[in-house]
Amino acid sequence: MAKDAKVQSKNETFVADETETLVESRPASRGVWRSRIKLHARHLSRSTQFVIAAALILGLTMFFVGKLVSARIERAAVQSAAEAGAHYMEAFLEPYVQEMSRDNGLSPNSIKSLDRLMDSRSLKRHIVSIKIWRADGTVVYSTDKSITNRQFPMDEIADALKGNVVTDLEDLDQEENEFERKLNVPLYEIYAPLREFNTRKIIAVGEFYEKAESLEQEINRVRQQVWLVVGTATLAMLTLLFFLVRRGDQIIQRQQVSLRLRLLEQTRLHVSNAALHRKINTATQEFSRINELTLRRIGADLHDGPAQLLTLILIRLDDLAEHCTTLDQESLETIRGAATDALREVRDLSRGLALPEINDLTLTQELQLVAERHEQRTGSKVQLNIATLPDSAPLPVKLCLYRFVQETLNNAYRHAQGKGQTIIASHEEGTLRITVRDTGPGMAADAMVVDGHGRNRLGLAGLRYRVESLGGVFSIQSSPGSGTSVSARLRV
Repeated sequence: MAKDAKVQSKNETFVADETETLVESRPASRGVWRSRIKLHARHLSRSTQFVIAAALILGLTMFFVGKLVSARIERAAVQSAAEAGAHYMEAFLEPYVQEMSRDNGLSPNSIKSLDRLMDSRSLKRHIVSIKIWRADGTVVYSTDKSITNRQFPMDEIADALKGNVVTDLEDLDQEENEFERKLNVPLYEIYAPLREFNTRKIIAVGEFYEKAESLEQEINRVRQQVWLVVGTATLAMLTLLFFLVRRGDQIIQRQQVSLRLRLLEQTRLHVSNAALHRKINTATQEFSRINELTLRRIGADLHDGPAQLLTLILIRLDDLAEHCTTLDQESLETIRGAATDALREVRDLSRGLALPEINDLTLTQELQLVAERHEQRTGSKVQLNIATLPDSAPLPVKLCLYRFVQETLNNAYRHAQGKGQTIIASHEEGTLRITVRDTGPGMAADAMVVDGHGRNRLGLAGLRYRVESLGGVFSIQSSPGSGTSVSARLRV
């Protein structure tokens, strides 16, 4: 029993797994089909997609319109034929049913007269069967004698008893239609109210079955005409819409091709500009490096050339001073003073052009170094307001930073006598901002651009070019009596 239970549980598990796999595979297959349909639809042109969608929507709409119109026409044709047939049969049947207002039935003579009427050839060409119904649903006369005096449901004669002509093309599946079914011909039945001559009161309902071949042919012909008109109109609208959409689609395609060409050209120009930008950056960095080397060489040449010659002049002047008169001593002192000043300036220039080794320094240490050297050289005080800065930066940025602060401090010392010299440095969201301020007399607006001879100030222009060559932003804020503030922003 235990083994059987285990086998049964395994079978149930297998069946459950298989069922789940089948259930899961169906949505997967549906998803595959949907993806395939979407893939094929994407490869179709817009005009084709529009025509397919319009054909579905317009086709369904016109189909329902055609069905509605056909049904209305068929109903109208049948009702018209029924009205004509009803008036025709009322003229034949009403004289024989007048006695039903008194006897509630037909006499044998009336039945024989109706039978002779049905044997008429002219009538048989159209009418195949007649029934006369009493108000309670009893058949008092019928071509099929087997249903005479039998009572049937009153669903079909209820409207006729209200004075309406009722007609329908039907399948003749009711019990009282067995005789008509055996004829195997298309028929439509008409229920017409039969009235008393004097009071026009409905005393019976006449039912007759008329051959429907000609009526069906007429209905089919009208239906074909309706569908032909509907189909032609639908096809014409689809064709017109297709050409309109196709024209718009062609315009869109031409615009897309033009946009693609422009996009390719823009992409090519962007790549070219990026390459040029990289070359410019490389050239800028190389220029900065060469410029620093040139400045160092000039500083070295000044130190090794004019500075040494001026030192030699001072030594020779000391030798000559021992053999000169008092008048000559005064001249020698003047020459010695001039040579000493010249030597000091040459050494200052040499020291300023010779940039210290800053590769291993952080940005904070670099700013502290340039401030310290400026204080040693000028004897002025520099205040530092430095926030947290990155420890490392590219060498061109370090060189630009050193020269920017060095030149702005020199300008502050030269034009503001070193009053309120302050270095402010901060770093936010990858942008390094350096500002050097003083509290001197400031500058006029035109003085920040042009000097008295109509030439750009070389110091400020050099700073601007140096900062902007690295993609930075250079700015000056100054007005008479409020000091000067020079700022630089660089991406780090």
